[in-house]
Amino acid sequence: MMNSARGHSSATLYEASKVDCACDPGIKPAWPGAKVAGAAFAVFGVSGDNLALHQAVARAPAGSVLVVDVQGAANGHWGEILAAAAQHRRIAGLVIDGGVRDTDEMAEMGFPVFSRSVSVVGTTKDSTGDFSSPVRVGGLIVRTGDLVVGDSDGVVILPQDQLESVLDTADERVAEEQRILAEIRSGKTTLELYSLRTEEPS
Repeated sequence: MMNSARGHSSATLYEASKVDCACDPGIKPAWPGAKVAGAAFAVFGVSGDNLALHQAVARAPAGSVLVVDVQGAANGHWGEILAAAAQHRRIAGLVIDGGVRDTDEMAEMGFPVFSRSVSVVGTTKDSTGDFSSPVRVGGLIVRTGDLVVGDSDGVVILPQDQLESVLDTADERVAEEQRILAEIRSGKTTLELYSLRTEEPS
């Protein structure tokens, strides 16, 4: 049902949504050029423990994006091995409020990861985690089934019940932006196109 965002960027979807759907700027691509879009699979784990992520890779449906709350812990909760396992199971990517490692290897694999930090600090494997509750990632509450879109500008999370209307608005917004770009190429200024003030009032 929801394995794409009709090709829209995170910025376009944020502007089309008119709600606070952007993860805080601390959630960044773990490697340059990473992009992801898909339905969230919410994972609650314990700080510094990555057993929940191993469980999530085995549980999550193909096409989903793992959205993981480990309370911002700066440990390497995820790396090359888990990325390879997730890629084999056709999981679309990872957004984690915490740390990851092996970013060069994940870039070579083309597995998209968005994280709060990069860290070589190890983890334990004691807590199986929770997959039945909403999680907090990047300051947002995320539920399984919400749409996740991440790119170089950031990560947005769109609630499932608002998805179609936001995507329709995004389609309209992109069409309008293309019209404006055509006008700029024909010689018009942004001051004209947006009816902006050209001089300070006296």
